[in-house]
Amino acid sequence: MKSNSFTSLIKLKLLAVLSMLMAITFAQAHETNPTIADLSVEGTALTLELRLNAEAFLAGIDLSSVSDTDEAAQAADYDALQALPGSEIAEMFRAGSAAFLSGVTVAADGAPVALSLSDIQVSAEAVPEVARLGLAVLSGAIPANTQAITVTWGETYGDLVLRQQGVEAPFTGLLEGGQTSEPIQIGGGQELSGWQTFVAYIPVGFDHILPKGLDHILFVLGLFFFSLRMGPLLWQVTAFTAAHTVTLALGALGWVVVPGSIVEPIIAASIVYVGIENVRTTELTKWRPIVIFVFGLLHGLGFASVLGEFGLPAGQFIPALIGFNIGVEVGQLTVIALAFLAVGLWFGQKSWYRTMIAVPASMVISAIGIYWVIERTLL
Repeated sequence: MKSNSFTSLIKLKLLAVLSMLMAITFAQAHETNPTIADLSVEGTALTLELRLNAEAFLAGIDLSSVSDTDEAAQAADYDALQALPGSEIAEMFRAGSAAFLSGVTVAADGAPVALSLSDIQVSAEAVPEVARLGLAVLSGAIPANTQAITVTWGETYGDLVLRQQGVEAPFTGLLEGGQTSEPIQIGGGQELSGWQTFVAYIPVGFDHILPKGLDHILFVLGLFFFSLRMGPLLWQVTAFTAAHTVTLALGALGWVVVPGSIVEPIIAASIVYVGIENVRTTELTKWRPIVIFVFGLLHGLGFASVLGEFGLPAGQFIPALIGFNIGVEVGQLTVIALAFLAVGLWFGQKSWYRTMIAVPASMVISAIGIYWVIERTLL
């Protein structure tokens, strides 16, 4: 009797923890994005065009320590800024530009370059769950005959994708907060090799799944909770991988373009589907892999939009695309492995695994998906 009570208590606690962890995701997500910087030099005029989340900087968020602005102590301030018109955000950023510029250091052959904010543009309205990107243009004068430029990025500014423009074989690099780039030759010639590009884009793809791809994580968990048997799981993951690989390539090439206002609600609907199907049956019907393939096509377009933010190097398109896709796959397999280690390994063979873990978890996944469908279409 005592043993039964203890087992029941363990099961209830396990379910409570699992449900609580998933329910946390009902909070509105504001995933942080790296700042994209395009560096160009014409004569003695240096320009640094930054695609950045102005609200995050205005709120004083340490972008190097969070992957979602909801995690920051200044989350409420950030949300209030997101609600303001873009023109007000631009004016506030312009007024506080000195503070922002104090974290950006450019040197020409080792000599500091005085930067100023030439322009700032911010979209009129923010989209729910999406970081509103503004375009800030920094400019400065460099000495004639400068050979190389270095850029140092603020310690709390998060990641920076730095891209050289207007030269042959341009430099492209990723800086973390507080890092300084290698010397960037004014005349170019520092383009990454195919192998270097391939390796550099693997963590970019992985990062989009873990920790930033919450909707993709829930979809993959939906595949996992359907069945612990290798056959059904392999069929589902294969269908999903094949589909999003196709549209990732087509979307990255610009051959298929679907607005985020369409893609994002359907991705949320895919989460609802896998959760409900998990509750309804344990048998892999012939339709489920087909439906998952179709949803995978939409997820691939979501991946392509992220890859578009980074920009694929023109001369190394294929290595970058393959590296990014492998990073995504490693991220997905990591989600499945972590889920198996957390619950499958310990409880997968228990008679109550489906009723006490798989079904409740799938119901929570569906509930989150329903919430996102409503939010992404109506709010």
